[in-house]
Amino acid sequence: MAKPLLEVRDLQKHFAIGGSFFGRRRALVKAVDGISFTINAGETLGLVGESGCGKTTTSKLVLAAEAPTGGTIEFEGRAVAALRGAELQDYRRKVQVVFQDPYSSLSPRMRVGEIIGEPIKAHERLSSADVRARVAQLLELVGFRPDVARLFPHEFSGGQRQRLAIARALSTSARLVVLDEPVSALDVSIRAHIISLLEEIQQRLAVSYLFIAHDLAAVAHLSQRTAVMYLGKIVEVAESLELCAKPLHPYTKALFAASLPSHPDELREEIVLTGEVPSAVDPPRGCHFHPRCPFVMPRCAEHEPPLVELAAGHSVACHLY
Repeated sequence: MAKPLLEVRDLQKHFAIGGSFFGRRRALVKAVDGISFTINAGETLGLVGESGCGKTTTSKLVLAAEAPTGGTIEFEGRAVAALRGAELQDYRRKVQVVFQDPYSSLSPRMRVGEIIGEPIKAHERLSSADVRARVAQLLELVGFRPDVARLFPHEFSGGQRQRLAIARALSTSARLVVLDEPVSALDVSIRAHIISLLEEIQQRLAVSYLFIAHDLAAVAHLSQRTAVMYLGKIVEVAESLELCAKPLHPYTKALFAASLPSHPDELREEIVLTGEVPSAVDPPRGCHFHPRCPFVMPRCAEHEPPLVELAAGHSVACHLY
């Protein structure tokens, strides 16, 4: 069996907050608290959850923008934390990102050709003519004519800017692209076009995606597998179609109950959550979700449920199972 392109094991990221006071230890925000997942070549893994659950911190760890507190990240069989110099630069070339806001992720002072060509110049020794030719190919890949390379970002709409951001992410022949809420800042009518474009690019280039989003419908459409995060932990992971048809964790059910149905006559299990998301500084004992869970049992407050596989490819962390 082929080794995964990206393998994350027991990944942790804790942030210290506040100053020490009479020798007391500073409080820790456990933004990511022991998660594991894999992404295969040409596969999309969706990562969903409420704001503050740790999705963006996970993306920063994968991008090597943050150093993990614990656990390991392996890419192409190599530990990312051990990469230095040219090897680290090669990793950054192969792992790129598309940010949420296309209005702030593109420099307003640079022309489109410079924005897309800059990463190429940083990672490859090509002549100016070859760089221009590569930029033209990338623009055509995302649905533009090559002559738009002379324009500035303010001359494009939000959806067009996001297509330019995708072209920039692919400019270094990336093998994994982190999609951090790539459609949430766009009009609903534009989202489907961007999702279809990403799908088409994946089929043509066999690139892998880590797709972070709130939009469950978009995640289910683009992702082969989906992981659900709550307060720094993965509580359920399954094939996307399986997760949509048969969510098991009460939190996953609540996410689907809160989303718009695909059809007015669609019946869904009603799950009403009470209270607020607990603080990551002082998370609840046992299952982090138990203070809000409608199915809470006494042991939920005492023992943290492990993530166990109940069926092929479908794992859940819940004492109900």
